[in-house]
Amino acid sequence: MLMQTHEARLSALREELARRELDGFVVPISDEHLSEYVGAYAQRLAWLTGFGGSAGSAVVLKNNAAMFVDGRYTIQVRDQVDGKLYDYKSVPKDNMGDWIAETAAKGARIGFDPWLHTRGWAKAMAKRLDKAGAELVAVDGNPIDAVWSDQPERSMAPAFVQDDTYAGRSSAEKRGEIADWLKDEGLDAVVISALDSVAWTLNIRGSDVDHTPVALSYLMVQSDGTADWFIAPEKVTDEVSSKLGNAVRIRNADEFSAAFAQLAGKRVAADPERSVYAIFERLDEVGADVVLETDPAVLPKAIKNSAERQGHRDAQARDGAAVSRFLNWLEDEGPKGTVDELSAAARLKAFREENAALVDLSFDTISGAGSNGALCHYRVSEETCLPLEPNSVYLVDSGGQYKDGTTDITRTVWIGPDTPPAEVKDRFTRVLKGHIALDMQIFPTGTAGSALDVLARQHLWMAGVDYAHGTGHGVGSFLGVHEGPQRIAKGRGGQAGTDQELVAGMILSNEPGYYKAGEYGIRIENLVLVVDRQIDGMEGEWFGFETLTLVPIDRTLVDREMLSEAEIAWWNDYHAKVHAVLAPQLEGGNLAWLEAACQPL
Repeated sequence: MLMQTHEARLSALREELARRELDGFVVPISDEHLSEYVGAYAQRLAWLTGFGGSAGSAVVLKNNAAMFVDGRYTIQVRDQVDGKLYDYKSVPKDNMGDWIAETAAKGARIGFDPWLHTRGWAKAMAKRLDKAGAELVAVDGNPIDAVWSDQPERSMAPAFVQDDTYAGRSSAEKRGEIADWLKDEGLDAVVISALDSVAWTLNIRGSDVDHTPVALSYLMVQSDGTADWFIAPEKVTDEVSSKLGNAVRIRNADEFSAAFAQLAGKRVAADPERSVYAIFERLDEVGADVVLETDPAVLPKAIKNSAERQGHRDAQARDGAAVSRFLNWLEDEGPKGTVDELSAAARLKAFREENAALVDLSFDTISGAGSNGALCHYRVSEETCLPLEPNSVYLVDSGGQYKDGTTDITRTVWIGPDTPPAEVKDRFTRVLKGHIALDMQIFPTGTAGSALDVLARQHLWMAGVDYAHGTGHGVGSFLGVHEGPQRIAKGRGGQAGTDQELVAGMILSNEPGYYKAGEYGIRIENLVLVVDRQIDGMEGEWFGFETLTLVPIDRTLVDREMLSEAEIAWWNDYHAKVHAVLAPQLEGGNLAWLEAACQPL
């Protein structure tokens, strides 16, 4: 029987928990690979609660339930999740373990799915509940799956080869490098479960997760360079099998847990941040000597080789032309009052689809008009869709997946016909100044992203305002639009990636912003490549950024008087490059629009 209401679904889950003699259950947004974006079958939190954000968790107890989200989703969670069913909790101020300990009865048994959480999370939660006289219990089979009668099946879409011309190195080379690392560390094998790491190591891609070209699978790499790839056999084509060769043993995904027996007595590496609790539990059961190590594909994957760098440049060039056509269209149509968030996003997608090289979008387009633009991770729906009003701010964050690169760009534009208010121009120009400061910065080897973050915020801070997200995230090569380990963000609290030094070949976003709740949002985002810099008289090794994203920035929103001569020179140089790259791809009215948009400031 299909349960149409979230109240009915919550009731059914509670009945299932009672049947299993559990007093509560934790529901994260996660899959067996700890992916940021998950397949439809793993959207358990959305099914249960209605919450459509990309990060958050629920806790369901016998008589209480709560939603835990961070500041990005404070408004969204209240719009999508029934406050009569769930309390709203804000992370990190509200701690999930503390709430369970204070709310659950003494002796409560709180369940969790060991395939959806890290070992670190489970240990910390167990310790907190134990102090309160409660118990954390690993469940055998997710109880939501037992009551979700129309749960989507796991994707059976075939995996496909990522050609070496795009990858820049063969899978054999990459596996050989991992094997050398294993031998150097005295290890026999490594378990790799992060989907993008599996895809990168094998030079394969898939379509099992929306907008992220990965295939649901696991990988065990041995110290002799051979590997066991665990994947549904229906997903492996003859081309994929032939490309991988005999050194990669293709095994049924159902054999993954049983295959751990072959690791008994061996020294096995696993990444505590990217592998679920169940993997460590299984390694312990078979008697493996578990060594905690970062996934060996993570850093090499982040440092793009020459083929990947050029691929990104090529992808950015064609993507920039598509976005420019959209902005020209929007300049004409927006002030008419006939465009809304959904139709704008659809039109942008259509412009990208005019190029046959597009494989997919890289994420659901953030199309935010007016007050919705102030929600920095907003996702438009039929229920939330707003029109683009004349004389308002519109923010659009979007990207494309191409076999040679992954793009991610945000542009904020003024929908005319009148001129923008002074406050909007002030805030936009402060965001622009921070964007330019970061783009222009030269820094020495060993510099972490946290050391650069304030460059993007400085002019906003001087006005007593800030933004609540990081300034930059890593980006994959026809892989995840969010990729570690590097990022540019405040270093407080040891946020993941903020201590990772930046090295040549890494790609990051540069995306400062400003958000006035209930009114408008501003963000300017380009992707940048870390490159070597030569400076007269320099001592040691120095780096800077090459800007990859090439799309005009809305000059209507700029207060020129607030810019220094160096910032104006940056603007003019940037737009000269935009024109040089995009003009050969445009014609007619689109070319005329580009000419005007790229005039010196």
